[in-house]
Amino acid sequence: MGAALPHDLRCDHRTTPLGVAGRPSLGWRLEGADPIAYRVDVGEVWSSGRIEDPDAICHPYDGPPLLPRTRYAWSVTLWDGTGAARTAESWFETGNDAWTAAWIAPDPHAVEHVDPPTEGERALAAHGLLPCPQLRRSFEIPRAVTTARLYISAKGLYHALINGRRVGDAELAPGWTDYRERLQYQTYDVTSLVGEGENALAVTVADGWWSGFAGFDPRQPGYHYGRFPELIAELHLTLADGSTRVVMTDGSWRTAHGHVRHGDLLKGECHDLRAATPGWDLPGFDDSAWRPVVVTGADHHLLVPSADEPVRVLRELAPVSVTRTGPLTHLVDFGQNLAGRVRLAVPAQEPGTRVVVRHGEKLENDGRLHTANLRTADATDMLVTASTAASFEPRFTYHGFRYAEISGVERLGEVKAVVLHSDTRWTGTFECSDPEINRLHRNIEWGQRGNFVSVPTDCPQRDERLGWMADAQVFLPTACLNADVAAFFAKWLRDVRDAQSPEGGFPNVAPRLTGVAEEGAPGWADAGVLVPWHLYTVYGDARFLDVDSMAAWVDFVLRHNPGLIWREKTGPHYADWLAPGPATPREVVATAFFHRSAYLTARAAQVRGRYGEADRFHSLASDIRTAFIKTFVDPRGAVMGDTQTGYLLALAFDLLPAALARRAAERLAELVEENGPQAGFLGVNLLCPVLSATGRPDLAHALLRRTDPPSWLHQVRNGATTVWERWDGEGAPSMNSFNHYAFGSVGEWLYTGVAGIAQAPDSVAYRELVIRPLPGDLSWARASYESARGRIAVSWERADEDFRLSVTVPPGASATVHLPDGRVHRVTSGDHHFASVRGEDS
Repeated sequence: MGAALPHDLRCDHRTTPLGVAGRPSLGWRLEGADPIAYRVDVGEVWSSGRIEDPDAICHPYDGPPLLPRTRYAWSVTLWDGTGAARTAESWFETGNDAWTAAWIAPDPHAVEHVDPPTEGERALAAHGLLPCPQLRRSFEIPRAVTTARLYISAKGLYHALINGRRVGDAELAPGWTDYRERLQYQTYDVTSLVGEGENALAVTVADGWWSGFAGFDPRQPGYHYGRFPELIAELHLTLADGSTRVVMTDGSWRTAHGHVRHGDLLKGECHDLRAATPGWDLPGFDDSAWRPVVVTGADHHLLVPSADEPVRVLRELAPVSVTRTGPLTHLVDFGQNLAGRVRLAVPAQEPGTRVVVRHGEKLENDGRLHTANLRTADATDMLVTASTAASFEPRFTYHGFRYAEISGVERLGEVKAVVLHSDTRWTGTFECSDPEINRLHRNIEWGQRGNFVSVPTDCPQRDERLGWMADAQVFLPTACLNADVAAFFAKWLRDVRDAQSPEGGFPNVAPRLTGVAEEGAPGWADAGVLVPWHLYTVYGDARFLDVDSMAAWVDFVLRHNPGLIWREKTGPHYADWLAPGPATPREVVATAFFHRSAYLTARAAQVRGRYGEADRFHSLASDIRTAFIKTFVDPRGAVMGDTQTGYLLALAFDLLPAALARRAAERLAELVEENGPQAGFLGVNLLCPVLSATGRPDLAHALLRRTDPPSWLHQVRNGATTVWERWDGEGAPSMNSFNHYAFGSVGEWLYTGVAGIAQAPDSVAYRELVIRPLPGDLSWARASYESARGRIAVSWERADEDFRLSVTVPPGASATVHLPDGRVHRVTSGDHHFASVRGEDS
């Protein structure tokens, strides 16, 4: 197997990040032999010393305070049982913790002259949207530059260029946070973009989540955080002679409007090329006719470095068909529901020609674009042409769509769908012998891509796109297997804590918008406990566990419900949202999640060494369990309401003693056999895992292979390329998204059940694996997962009674392997092969 080798070194769950704050966590994955000890070194600044710990895959920096704007080399050394040592190296850079720049913006009272819009020029209703300001500053550099870093953020969105060349590849930056609490900035290495002589720093800003349309509250559709976008930036230069210089936003900048006539996340974006200002982003441009900017403030206390990778363009799709539907209208089918935008090449047209791009997820029966489910999201982009051919691609909006209707031109140039999502590295693969299940898995993956856009949203198409917390917590186990979402959720958990009320109440959505209820519903607000606990078990970083925040939530519920049945302070109480069967009593749902949050808070406190609190919350969880049984469970094990989700919550959350649990499991199986799946958002993720754990994997497979509605394969057979909001895709158009990931939470069971990759109940970061494939009537399956510890892989196939299984266990881990014939094997790291063959025992 070779020596123990560290690889894939990560700082705060990111590879070579720019802009690290505080005391980062330094982690690594494993290859080769099992390690027995490690040491982490940060340059000449700090060393952990040799630590005897075969389980370790991360260590927090615990040295002296790190200097700002400084690159630090760091390394990890592993020792194996032979005494051999191997080292891997990496680096990170600290952020800018001493800002001196000012916030700037165009003078909000200096409104440009606006002519009445006419047909053929501006197609969209104005919606009060204003042109996206251009801001620029030219500066001289007397000699060559050895290093240059741009620290930049906006209240709104920004798109920056230096000397006409784009800065970085982040989209929709700086991303969405509750800007009243925290505002992220990005750090870019721009050394290659600046040079001796005159240079130009040019930035376009747009409303974004700051002042644009966001959410669905008709009483406050926009202006949630501010009235107009603002910019802050510092360009730090080190010259060849060792001297330094800082170019920053201040009152010397100039501003004017350009060709981006508006850019809004929900309404869309408009480019009028007749208003373009060629060369404005280059040195030598004459900006004397431009207006001076206004300095709006010099507050820096909310600025924090980005904690995750940004939204990026991560793939492009060509159309599968382009159909002319009118003399100047074309319908483009990209074959895949996605989140992103359209890039369009437009041949030369008469100046003032209006080219309109409308987006939709599906078509009406008559072939027209279906837009009823967008509600007030126009999802319409527009190009007004000048006199030459042009390429049109919005920068400050995105849409959820499969189809694009392009009108205004007789002939189209090249058309592409540009896919946007937060750059979470994909870590999981799954496929099996059933092509429809493979399509379902791809639908789940695409739903994750389309809804991980700065925050974990509910849907990318309509006027909502909020960080709904129940959707996030039920889908999280699937998300963690598909991709490395550690940094993504570390950032979002700060949004969740920022939205927590002084009383301790978590909300339903994070980041919080004005006009959105702050008091969270059961199963929604509980994500403030469930999400950090799951992230800890997957990635092994105890910093996910903010015990103060978790305890404040449980105590908030307890204060208002001293009888331990959660009836008060339930917010809107969505219950088991969109369950197709009988409604699960709200008190059952609420009290089950009250117990779960209390229990996980106890475990988190124990991990963090807060043993007194751990005892208190364990005792509370036990008392809630007793109250649950007394109030909702009869002597035969029937749970009040007699619903699938009621039994699922009681069984998954260990709310029943063994005898009652057996009877509850039997009744759950009866309900599933009689009705198919009847769980909604809060039960669906538990459906197949609980059936499997209670001895009925056959029923779990029957649900997976079911094709009548409600079912997953009903969606597949009806052309779905992402997971739908509703089981059957029917219902009110205004509440009928075709890209919602909650019901896609079955993806976890594809990995853990069908393929058989799972953790033992008390395992952290896949230290103890349980490999238990559940073949059902499939003939083969294979899956892999790049865990926080290292690569895990399972591949099995069978023919008649012959079953062959291959397993890869990462270094530092061990596995209990269960074969379908009942045999159990205990193995350590490495590759292993097993067979159950008639007449052969191996």
